[in-house]
Amino acid sequence: MTYRVCFVCTGNICRSPMAESVFRARVAEAGLDDRVEVDSAGTGGWHEGDGADPRTVRVLEEHGYDSDHTARQFQAFWFARLDLVIALDSGHLKALRRLAPSEEDARKVRLLRSYDTAAGDDLDVPDPYYGGLDGFEECLEMVEAASEGLLAAVRDEVEATAS
Repeated sequence: MTYRVCFVCTGNICRSPMAESVFRARVAEAGLDDRVEVDSAGTGGWHEGDGADPRTVRVLEEHGYDSDHTARQFQAFWFARLDLVIALDSGHLKALRRLAPSEEDARKVRLLRSYDTAAGDDLDVPDPYYGGLDGFEECLEMVEAASEGLLAAVRDEVEATAS
């Protein structure tokens, strides 16, 4: 059985493709890539069909991550096939929970930084789109920090379903 995780931000060109790339690398490093599927989407369709923002690509590649990506918009019917939907900020969290067809589906939505024990009270990953490269670096740091806790949670779920 494949465990499916989808990262969601606004346009699917900055934060969510970065989170997808980092988490996919963590899943592969953990030897779970045959049991965990990782993708991403946006709450809106403004950038559908576009690649990731060039600054996202640059930061990912500078840190050794894959940057191949095509933006798409999250669809409500996807909830049926997803195990976990990871929102990058509280606005995405609210939008996704409103979009969820059922209460069970709404419970699948979590904030990425809720998996980072050092995150404190502010669980939003700030949108770097309107800023400089430093915002993309900061985004990557937050994503990497939360990815360890997320990986532990996903590993627990995968192992529990395998038992």
